Amino acid sequence: MMPVLFLSHGAPSLPLNGGETGAAWRLLGERLPRPAAVLMISAHWETPVPTVSRAVRPETIHDFSGFPADLFKLRYAAPGAPQIAEAAAAALQQAGIPTRVDYMRGFDHGAWVPLSFMYPQADVPVAQLSIQPNRDPAWHVALGRALRPLREQGVLIVGSGGITHNLPAVFRHPEDEPAPAWVTEFLDWIAQRIAEGDLQALLEYRRRAPHAEQNHPDEEHLLPLFVALGAADDIRNGEHLNRVKTFGMLAMDAWLFEG
Repeated sequence: MMPVLFLSHGAPSLPLNGGETGAAWRLLGERLPRPAAVLMISAHWETPVPTVSRAVRPETIHDFSGFPADLFKLRYAAPGAPQIAEAAAAALQQAGIPTRVDYMRGFDHGAWVPLSFMYPQADVPVAQLSIQPNRDPAWHVALGRALRPLREQGVLIVGSGGITHNLPAVFRHPEDEPAPAWVTEFLDWIAQRIAEGDLQALLEYRRRAPHAEQNHPDEEHLLPLFVALGAADDIRNGEHLNRVKTFGMLAMDAWLFEG
């Protein structure tokens, strides 16, 4: 039974200067049992209906602008995982969730940036599953629950997003100053609810968590966390990883669920 991950993937420029987060992801890749494949749920692939990527040789998508030219030269040439994509689609459809297949979709930076540290040889097959920003957290937990059996096939399910994601505030915040209380209080609330296994509170985070809308003006970067929570057997066993911040206040927290 493979574990489940949620990673805050940070800025696209991370491969140029990995820092503490890059080092943490390298160690994580070395520590985990080697997966037969990775199913990546990235905040950067949004579709109205759940869609799995069945590309055999996925391209590296540079879905950003304004970064150094060297970043656009990077390629992550991992093979696709068409059989796992089909298995994911079948699992979702069996759960009554309409699903589509995309035969061309490549790896967006929410996928290839963390994977380039975890599996730098790009020798683990990877498929992606889209999120639905028009649907709520409970919908994404249901996606995770439907995908749970894939763990028994050696598939590492990874939600890739951001535990905080207010970029306008990040750009205004001096890097050398501590994160404001509205960030740390939100992080503490999320971590405590996961430790308690309080999934209902997490589903209602928009109403119950302190400063929820300030940390997530839009929800897309938190939705992959809910897929990971659904795919895990017991979120109380989650290991809280990488409690660092980049750009002064962009939290890079991650969780590993082994149960």
